[in-house]
Formats: sequence, structure tokens, C-alpha cells
Amino acid sequence: MTNVGEAVGSSDRSGDEPVEAPKKKPMPLWQETILLLALALILAIVIKSLFVQAFYIPSPSMEPQFVKNDRILVQKVSYWGSATPSRGDIVVFEDPGNWLDAAESSTPHSPVTRLMEKVGLYPTGGHLVKRVIGTGGDRVVCCDTKGRVTVNGVALNEKSYLPTGTAPSQTKFDVTVPKNHLWMMGDNRGFSYDSRGHMGGPGGGYVDQDLVVGKVFALIWPAKRAEIIHRPKTFEDIPDAR
Repeated sequence: MTNVGEAVGSSDRSGDEPVEAPKKKPMPLWQETILLLALALILAIVIKSLFVQAFYIPSPSMEPQFVKNDRILVQKVSYWGSATPSRGDIVVFEDPGNWLDAAESSTPHSPVTRLMEKVGLYPTGGHLVKRVIGTGGDRVVCCDTKGRVTVNGVALNEKSYLPTGTAPSQTKFDVTVPKNHLWMMGDNRGFSYDSRGHMGGPGGGYVDQDLVVGKVFALIWPAKRAEIIHRPKTFEDIPDAR
């Protein structure tokens, strides 16, 4: 009897069909939308904080490369670790102290625009954009007998980025850049209030490297002028400071 019962029981179990797990209900559309927006917001904050940030050009000081209100992208990872700005780089940096006037340092008034700026979805203002001419230890002089700016005794050929017919500088100077600082000049030399205009100030016109946000690597707006930004070749021939 026992064997028969065991056989019957075994037969019954083998005939059972597998029980399917209950299917999960799909997430409501409104919940999915909120989740995707939250993830996009987090991603935007991470990208802005660590990698890339959008800025707009506040003045005509970098013409003809950049025109006022152009939109640019700044690469933050360029100067991570021991990397530092190089001669010829165009960089965005924080105001070292009263370099910007009220109009140039203004920020968006709309709450929505301010929020978009904080997360990197709207170009940031209140910063300066200039070209690095000299780095720590460099001697930068204006000008040689041919009217050219020299760095460590080597004259710069600036025709590729200065406006046509523009003199390298009407202001004369002979400076040695302190360690961990930069000598900045706008490309539109007659309309750029840069290191030259602040030589008599507290900082001597030098910019602390810690104020640099990153290197400009792309012009993205207007779209018809969009391009990747490269360092001019003339800076490749500059020897290191002695």
C-alpha cells in the first residue's frame, strides 16, 4: 500500500505545471517621466562639475575668434592633476578682483534660467575669457624692435588670431610672471582690459592658476561658426623659462 501511494503521489507532482511569478505592473508614465528627468538632472550636474561647462562671451575682447554673446564650451579635465594652462590656451577664469564691470558680471534674473545655469544647461556668465601669453617664470615683454610681444626672448607671430591691422599692444610692459600665475591678454588688444590694464593693481595684473575654470575647446553658437579651438603654432617655439 505504501509503495502504491508513493507512486501515485510521485505521478501527481510530475504532472504539476510550473507556477509563473506574478508580472510587475509597468511604472506609470508620470513616474517614469519624473525619474528620467531626475537622472538627466543628476547627469547634467556631474558633467558640469567635472567635465564640460557652457559659457558665453561677455565682451568683444576676443574678436575675431569670439564675438560678444557667442556660446563656448570649456573643458575642465584639461587641467586635472598636475596639468596646468599652457601658453596660447584660451581659458575661462574667475574675476581676480574688479576686472569685470557690472554688465559683464551680471547673472540671469529668471529663476528658471538661474536653475538651468547651475546645472550646466544654460551658459554661465560672470567670468573672463582671455588667452594665456605667459606662465609662471616667463618673461613677457612688449615690444621688440619690430613691435612684437616676446616670451622668454622669442617673438610671437600673432597674425593668425589678432584682428587684421591690430598692433600686438599699445601698452609697453616688461614682466616676469610669478610661479603658479598667468599673464593674460585678449586677442582684440585695443578693446581688452586684461593683465596690461591691471599692472598697477594689487595683483600686478597676474592671474592665479587656481582661478582658471578650464580651457575653451569649442565654439558652439552661432552654429554657422561652430569650430574646435586649437592652440596657435607660434607658442610651440617658446622655450621654458630659465
